[in-house]
Amino acid sequence: MSGATVKDKVEWYDECVALQQDGELATAVSELRKLVDVYPDYGLAWLALGVFLQQKGDEDGALESTQKACELEQDDPFYFTALSAVAIKCGNHEHAEAALMRAQEIRFAAQMKKMNELRDKELAARERRDRERAEQEANEGLDEAKSE
Repeated sequence: MSGATVKDKVEWYDECVALQQDGELATAVSELRKLVDVYPDYGLAWLALGVFLQQKGDEDGALESTQKACELEQDDPFYFTALSAVAIKCGNHEHAEAALMRAQEIRFAAQMKKMNELRDKELAARERRDRERAEQEANEGLDEAKSE
């Protein structure tokens, strides 16, 4: 690819989706394969490739591509939910259940993280209020001692 201009991955992806929506599934798949060759870490392109391959009837390719998307986007439940949907359409219910379980685990972990962050903020705020109250009481005690 030396000397050649590389397309922006998002624009290229959008072009692939437009091709698929215009009924040009084979061209969309071909372009997505080129896209993931140039941008191998672009999870969304791998996901689209998996979905489009499933639409073409290439179940093995669909599952491989969608799994690759999940490997790249390990903390995003969307990808695992999509993998589950592709696996169901490919008739692989065990794989679908495992992917859906992973999506739920990721969501739960994110919720727990958010709850812990909120708890930590609340504890820090409570400690700050307690410290301020103690300082205020100490200052009031000094003021009373001076006035006596």
